[in-house]
Amino acid sequence: MNQSTRIRRGNVIATATVAALVSLVSVPGCTASPASPGATRSAATGGPTSGVPAASDTDTPEAAAPSPTPSYPLSTAPRTIPAVREHEAARGPGWKPAPDARVVVPPANSAALSDEGKLLAGELGIGYAESAEPRRGDVQLALGAKNSGTPESYTLTVRDGQAHITGPDEAGVFYGTRTLKQAVKSGGSAPEGVVRDAPAKPQRGLNLDIARKHFSPDWIEDRLREMADLKLNQLGLHFSDDQAFRIESDTHPEIVSEPHLTKAQVRKINALAARLHITVVPEIDSPGHLGAVLRAHPDLQLRDVQGRAVKGAVDIANPASAKLVDELLREYQPLFPGGAWHLGADEYQALVYRDPQASFPQLAQAARQRYGPSARVQDLATGWLNDRADVVRPSGKALKAWNDGFFAGGVTSAAKDIQVEYWTGKELGARPPLEYLREGRKLVNLNDEYLYYVLGQPNQFTYPTGQRIYEQWTPLVLRGTTPVPATYADQILGGRLAVWSDLAGAQTQDQVAAGIRLPLAALSQKVWDARTPQQPWTDFKALADRL
Repeated sequence: MNQSTRIRRGNVIATATVAALVSLVSVPGCTASPASPGATRSAATGGPTSGVPAASDTDTPEAAAPSPTPSYPLSTAPRTIPAVREHEAARGPGWKPAPDARVVVPPANSAALSDEGKLLAGELGIGYAESAEPRRGDVQLALGAKNSGTPESYTLTVRDGQAHITGPDEAGVFYGTRTLKQAVKSGGSAPEGVVRDAPAKPQRGLNLDIARKHFSPDWIEDRLREMADLKLNQLGLHFSDDQAFRIESDTHPEIVSEPHLTKAQVRKINALAARLHITVVPEIDSPGHLGAVLRAHPDLQLRDVQGRAVKGAVDIANPASAKLVDELLREYQPLFPGGAWHLGADEYQALVYRDPQASFPQLAQAARQRYGPSARVQDLATGWLNDRADVVRPSGKALKAWNDGFFAGGVTSAAKDIQVEYWTGKELGARPPLEYLREGRKLVNLNDEYLYYVLGQPNQFTYPTGQRIYEQWTPLVLRGTTPVPATYADQILGGRLAVWSDLAGAQTQDQVAAGIRLPLAALSQKVWDARTPQQPWTDFKALADRL
């Protein structure tokens, strides 16, 4: 062999060595799967000649180099709203939809989870099947053992090319599907690892005034879908007020306004809400805010000692007032199968007079007859609230009333099982939140400083912003901007963003939807996890815009 031949052979050997070394380097973005989650295989295990042919065996040593095996960085938590509370990182490609992927539900869980499975499959554009044996690339939904976690909790595990979502109840599994859907939308795939997630508060939602402004059934259903993706679970429907009564009635068709929702439309709304694990909470507000009813029944109108009508208020000393309202309560209970009912009780205008006893002698007399010589008009109003609660309570629904319907210093008090919907400290009779909490009452947060979206912004209201809710509000901030002590956290059941249609023409339906989008997203974060968010607002907003 001459000198030039030796040089060429040396160059070939050097080239083969370099090629072998290059083959050991990880390939970012490679779609092949590693041997096991959180680990990578070695690309070559033999000595210098065991995996690479000798230079004399071939003139193209590069073709004989071993195939590279991917090496993945540790995963990061999926980007979702609300953010997941816990993510256990791992190494691997994660999961994303593929043409032959399916959402599978074990036959034993099909009755409970088929709706969740079919919805997710449609959203991801993949198949659906009932099977106890998921294939590679599948998403499996399954119920865990009873009491295997807190209500509405779930675990999402991504490994070995599969995604598994389990939870102790259907709602938890459903929320796991929302996380998977958002992870794919925000990042292209669900990251490898394990998500363990659960809400901080059991009540999370939106309150909608459909009395003063008619909202179409399609618009309401769109809000339900938006809420479901944000893991919100409660829609309050305020459908009776001074301006209008907005749901079809069989017992009192004379009070119904145009336009209104038919009962068939309400049943459709409730059916969608149930599939999305949202409770629709109806509200027939009384004994105030009944102007629409009073237009058809002026004989029930409350009048002061001068004979002047009191706006929206029924005469609670008149048994016919209670009879009519109770007929409505009984009529609508079967229409709303969810587990809660709102009794209203706010802003009864008789109680804003300087001396209600002198201004309304018929109410004062009725109070004394029922509760004794020391009773006042406020006691009669409390009795009205308790009587309406007695009508609804046999249905098993949780009972709610606005905080300014609970009075201190009377000879009687509101039933202890009525949840306080705390919205303001400005109204007459409204007391600081601590007074209710010290009584042991359960509160829901609808703080009008942060969570009131009042159309037209009357009475010094301004439209809430997502940033302000995200950065300043927590469920502990019940009144104004000051939180109550954290020792009362368990008594605060959650919160809702409230849309009030005071000036109904100020915004269109589409404008309302756009206006509440970010506030609703921010609320969802803070009732799912009340801790200070890790993302700055700019990142949260960018994610909300993307999702």
